[in-house]
Amino acid sequence: MLLLDEPSLGLAPRIVDDVFATISELRTGGLSVLLVEQNATRAVAMSDRAYVLGTGRVTRSGTPEELGEGGGMAAAYLGLSREAES
Repeated sequence: MLLLDEPSLGLAPRIVDDVFATISELRTGGLSVLLVEQNATRAVAMSDRAYVLGTGRVTRSGTPEELGEGGGMAAAYLGLSREAES
């Protein structure tokens, strides 16, 4: 298992692409990855399952599909109400 905490923090966009490509390759090779990342869009897109935290609590969880359209991802991540997201 590989544990990563904010691997893209402070990096140039091209390097961020390389970091996420490397993480994806490792996952494809069978390595389990626990990723903590503020770039929620990129992190969720490569996840099997994601958890969104707000003020120290899990506010949403699910597969990328469940957290995508209508799943409350923007509301949870941006602190919006579910009604404001629609």
